[in-house]
Amino acid sequence: MAFDFKKEYKAFYMPERKPSIVTVPRMKYLAVSVAGDPNREDSEYKQSIPLLYGVAFTIKMSKMGDRRMEGYYDFVVPPLEGFWWQEDAEGIDYGQKEKFRGLSVIRLPDFVAKSDFEWAVAEAAAKKKMDFSRVNYLTYDEGLSVQCMHVGAYDDEPATVALMHRFMEEQGYALDITPTRRHHEIYLSDARRTAPEKLKTVIRHPIKKR
Repeated sequence: MAFDFKKEYKAFYMPERKPSIVTVPRMKYLAVSVAGDPNREDSEYKQSIPLLYGVAFTIKMSKMGDRRMEGYYDFVVPPLEGFWWQEDAEGIDYGQKEKFRGLSVIRLPDFVAKSDFEWAVAEAAAKKKMDFSRVNYLTYDEGLSVQCMHVGAYDDEPATVALMHRFMEEQGYALDITPTRRHHEIYLSDARRTAPEKLKTVIRHPIKKR
């Protein structure tokens, strides 16, 4: 049976609808830099999605070809995620989406080496006749964080964020968003097929001990 990150690491992908403190280990990702309103039909964010999935599925299906990745195991491609920020701002202003900057990402299994990634990019480009050069190999150590499951529209996230921040302060923590530690979202629902009020999104913020 294919390894499913959401089922095996429920603490990171299926938190409760109340805030919790978690330490996230170093992970590998496919990443594409994006900017602007992600909701626009021609947005860089939406353009990133087929690029990420194209490389992710090339890695997953390498078992069917000649490429042998050391330590390979079959896996369910993890959900789409995003690290977001706005220039000269500590948090996120949902009313100014045109100022968004971000990394659109998909987690990679630990067995994927940089050389495997480079092979997959070239293989996807050859097979799909697309330019995959925007896809990067990212290793990220997220560390100590506060997180919560948000159920509802993306524009309603500030209420969940406020709940998270109150909780972390009560527990003796402070927000630690920096140029290398970002607002993080994990998208568990397909926004094209799910009503806004039923969307499930994991929201995660970096924190530090006060």
